[in-house]
Amino acid sequence: MRVKTKLTLVAVALLTLSACNKEEKAEVAPVMETEQAKQAYSLGVSAGRYLQSTVDEYSKIAIPLDSALILRGVQDGMAGKSEVSEEDIQALLTALDETYRAEQAKVAEASAASAKAAGEAFLAENAKKEGVMVTESGLQYEVVQAADGAKPVATDTVKVHYTGTLTDGTVFDSSVERGEPIEFPLNRVIPGWTEGVQLMNVGSKFRFTIPSELAYGERDMGTIAPHSVLVFEVELLDIVKAQ
Repeated sequence: MRVKTKLTLVAVALLTLSACNKEEKAEVAPVMETEQAKQAYSLGVSAGRYLQSTVDEYSKIAIPLDSALILRGVQDGMAGKSEVSEEDIQALLTALDETYRAEQAKVAEASAASAKAAGEAFLAENAKKEGVMVTESGLQYEVVQAADGAKPVATDTVKVHYTGTLTDGTVFDSSVERGEPIEFPLNRVIPGWTEGVQLMNVGSKFRFTIPSELAYGERDMGTIAPHSVLVFEVELLDIVKAQ
C-alpha cells in the first residue's frame, strides 16, 4: 500500500506539472506531431487514469482524499518547500497505509459475514424443496436423471459433464458450454464433489448444492467470492480408471 501511495503522488506530480505548463502557455495549443510528444501525452493519460482509480479505491472504504490538498502538496514539493516536516510526512503516510488496511479488513469481514448468512439462508430454503436430499456433511443433492450403472469410489478417475453456477444463477464454469467433458481423480477436487459424485451411477445426472465449507470456504476465487454456496448440475459419463 505504501508503494501505491508513492506512485499516486508521482502521478499527481505529473498531472500538476502538465497543468502548470498549460496555465503558463494557455494561448498555445498542445502540439503532438512528434513521437516524443505523443509519448509525453500518453504518460499523462496513464497517470491520470491511475490517479482516478486510486482515489476511487480509497473512497470505496470511506477514506476520501482531497484532490486540492494533494495538488497543493505536490506543488509545494516541486517548489522545495513543505508545511509538514519530513518525519511527519513519513508518519502520516504510514498512518494512511494502516488506516487503509484496517478499513479494508472491516469491509472484507462485513462482506464475508453477509455472504455466509445469505448462503445459509439459501441452503435452508433449498433443503425444503421436493426431492432434495441432505447428507450428514450438509451436501444437498437431487436426482435429475436416474441410471443403474456402476458407482465410483473416491480413488477413481471419472469423466463428467457439468455446469457450475452461483446461487444467483451466474455460470462460472461449464464443460457443457465448452462442448468437452472433463476427467479427474475424484479425490482431487473440492469435498462436495468427492462426496457427491460417489452417490451417482454412471449415466445419471444430479444437481448438487454445495455449502461453502465443502467448496472453497473463505478463499477468494475471483468470480467465486468467499463463503459462496455453489450449485452444480453433473452428469457422470464414465469411470475412466477404477482403483
